[in-house]
Amino acid sequence: MSAGNDEDRTAPRRRRRAWTTDEKRRIVDESLEVDASIAEIARRHELNANQLFTWRRQFGVETVEPRELAPILPVTIASEMAADDSDAGSSGQMEIVLAEGDRILVWSDVETGALTRVLKALARR
Repeated sequence: MSAGNDEDRTAPRRRRRAWTTDEKRRIVDESLEVDASIAEIARRHELNANQLFTWRRQFGVETVEPRELAPILPVTIASEMAADDSDAGSSGQMEIVLAEGDRILVWSDVETGALTRVLKALARR
């Protein structure tokens, strides 16, 4: 049995890496390029992505607000029976605007099954 020292069995400590202000600025500038991936830049420079975000804040980089998306509106789908109960003489219409800007006009006399098939086909595009 050897009289070993506990210090021999401990894992080596990781040294903290010191970054100069110029290095930080260069990495932050790289993260500001169009289509730059923070995670990829952090991996390439062997640092944590959170550290890169901290440096960005320290250099006064404002976070980019996400693009304004179309609002999600509540929709109620009634059974086919309800469509048959509507007044045959009604002339209401509905306009459906797709994300690409295309518009679909639907009048009150549209067959529910046909509209359902069209909407399902559009959802698969």
